[in-house]
Amino acid sequence: MTEHRSDPQLTDAGLLRHFLTIDGLSRQHLTDILNLADSFLNVEDRTIKKVPLLRGKTVATLFFENSTRTRTTFDLASKRLSADLIHININTSSTAKGETLIDTLRNLEAMAVDMFVVRHGASGAAHFIANKVSPGIGIINAGDGCHSHPTQAMLDMYTIRHFKKQFTGLKVAIVGDIMHSRVARSQIHALSCMGVTDLRLVGPQTLLPKKGHLWPATLFTNVEEGITDCDVVILLRLQKERMVAGLIPNEHEYFRYYGMTKERMLHAKPDAILMHPGPINRGVEIDSRVADGKQSVILDQTHYGIAIRMAILSSVMDTQVKTRQSRRIGYEH
Repeated sequence: MTEHRSDPQLTDAGLLRHFLTIDGLSRQHLTDILNLADSFLNVEDRTIKKVPLLRGKTVATLFFENSTRTRTTFDLASKRLSADLIHININTSSTAKGETLIDTLRNLEAMAVDMFVVRHGASGAAHFIANKVSPGIGIINAGDGCHSHPTQAMLDMYTIRHFKKQFTGLKVAIVGDIMHSRVARSQIHALSCMGVTDLRLVGPQTLLPKKGHLWPATLFTNVEEGITDCDVVILLRLQKERMVAGLIPNEHEYFRYYGMTKERMLHAKPDAILMHPGPINRGVEIDSRVADGKQSVILDQTHYGIAIRMAILSSVMDTQVKTRQSRRIGYEH
């Protein structure tokens, strides 16, 4: 019988049972992941780009939404950890034929899958699965609705730490569709957890959280003012589906007032780094001269994503192995 957990992410000892959200994790949790990712960066320089940490383990990817970067980096991370990898094509799976998500999970569990990497359009989907999955199986949230994208936030934190060395004293601006962005939510939790106290959220009034929101950030509708003297500028993808709702007039108007140009970047510090989770929309969120410029670390983010996801996969799997071992000892006694 599956046990229900109101907060399934951590064990009683504070270890990562699953990786579902940044919210609720400590600075030590995040630092441990960043430090572990450091040790995986050199794997790519080997003749055989693999370590045996997940040898004999099976990872299944369940992506109910399209993805290129996230899915590909999870694939590479799993393979570099020597795991067996299963892709579930949702469009042709039994789920598309009417099978419930829980029945799909149960059948995959019966095939001895050890971990699921899940992306879903519904907020809270990863938590739902984590509360239903059998003990000893890990769940990694690869993005759920407008709620959370914790592994993206962690690779962003890694990128910031790499270039800025520390978080204390940094001024960070997040620019774009804050209100609907799961990336922004996870970034805000992570930046606050790591000690950033000057956090700015910049965008049109219709795409910003309502006044009085509990996020530890200052709201700006003027982009030049919002990024002034910032050390880090993070752009968000403008989701075209939001335009249908009439939240912004059109792409050209958005770029006119909020698109990141070389002239606008002059308001940030001279050594400021510019980030974007991708995919970027050139001429909408960002000018090509900035996207390809010396302050852009967008490709570095993608590069670091493999090491970060290796760190998260191995951390969760290590906890699940320990959980199984303790249960086995308990049964024997």
